[in-house]
Amino acid sequence: MDPPNRADDSPPARARALAGPIAAAAAEIEATRRIPAPLVEALHRSRLLRLLLPRSVGGEEVHPATYLLAVEELARHDASVAWNVFVANSAALIAAYLGPAEARAIFADSRAVVAWGPPNATVAEAVPGGGYRVTGRFDFASGCRMASWMGVHCRVREPDGSLRLNHLGRPAIRTLLFPASEAELLDTWDTIGLRGTASDSYAVTDLFVPEAFSTTREDPSLRREPGPLYAFTMQGLYAVGVAGVALGTARAMLDAFVGLAVGGKTPRGLGPLADDPLVQAEVARAEARIGSARAWLREMLEEIYAAAVPGGAPIGVAERARVRLGSAHAIQAAVEVAQAIYRAAGVDAIFPGGPFERRFRDMHTLSQQIQARSAHFAAAGQVLLGRAPEGFL
Repeated sequence: MDPPNRADDSPPARARALAGPIAAAAAEIEATRRIPAPLVEALHRSRLLRLLLPRSVGGEEVHPATYLLAVEELARHDASVAWNVFVANSAALIAAYLGPAEARAIFADSRAVVAWGPPNATVAEAVPGGGYRVTGRFDFASGCRMASWMGVHCRVREPDGSLRLNHLGRPAIRTLLFPASEAELLDTWDTIGLRGTASDSYAVTDLFVPEAFSTTREDPSLRREPGPLYAFTMQGLYAVGVAGVALGTARAMLDAFVGLAVGGKTPRGLGPLADDPLVQAEVARAEARIGSARAWLREMLEEIYAAAVPGGAPIGVAERARVRLGSAHAIQAAVEVAQAIYRAAGVDAIFPGGPFERRFRDMHTLSQQIQARSAHFAAAGQVLLGRAPEGFL
């Protein structure tokens, strides 16, 4: 089913239209560590949770650069909302690796959301005849409080006791999907930032998952959807989503600081903040950092998408490294801008409820996530130097 005609209503515009409802819910999001139900419903109506979902199951299957701009726009208004939207879209990519009937079973409901946490030491038991049994606890399941389905990523023990191996000869990581009602949600997410993501823990006990509702994210050649969006790896598009949250949060902080400076702020009764040459230089550097990082990431997404052959092979290792590098660079640039703006805003940045303090906490929570690690630069550098790690995604 094709999405509705929204020629004059692009995903970034739909995200911008939610600015008022997001602002109205900001205090509740922070206090309850949840996205309020009315705002969740607004997100569903906007279809922003289905941007990366295949059209074959009712999604929008948008260009990755359009997706980046939509997540960025949401993050200008609230990083937790943007985070959960990007995570829901990242998980929706799994539909491209499922059989058509199973993908429809999960996503036919227009309010369907999949949530999961990262892999850990849990091992699922392969069941003779097809399927898996798994018991374990998993953490950091962003958006689990609004999920209809959930998943786990774990190794698999065969009936003979051996671990299943993937195409690289390493222990395979299998993704198992099941209705959210099968998981016990644990209220563990009480952090300094991104509080509204409800990235809680969850547990499953002796849960059986049929083979048809399992797949792997390790081999992009196994995708069933032919569109150029799905030539990108799931891991690469995940990094793009994090970059969108970081860029939008940094942009909001920079815009707020410019407003403070031109609004007549005069520290210690001295000259206007906007007339201080050091402030002028800091603003210019911040604009250059996030503007150039954003433009570079958009440019590479446009180029790689245009070169992808519908139904052809996944993007190559060189292109995967570009996506990874562009996303990591954008995240780092955004973190640096947030840090600089917080410092430049002085005491105006330290009070709750202002335009700086919460975003600073959100950004420095984001900076601890795996996508913000400096190791991504090393991995991309290996590819650039002809030493690509085996299985680079």
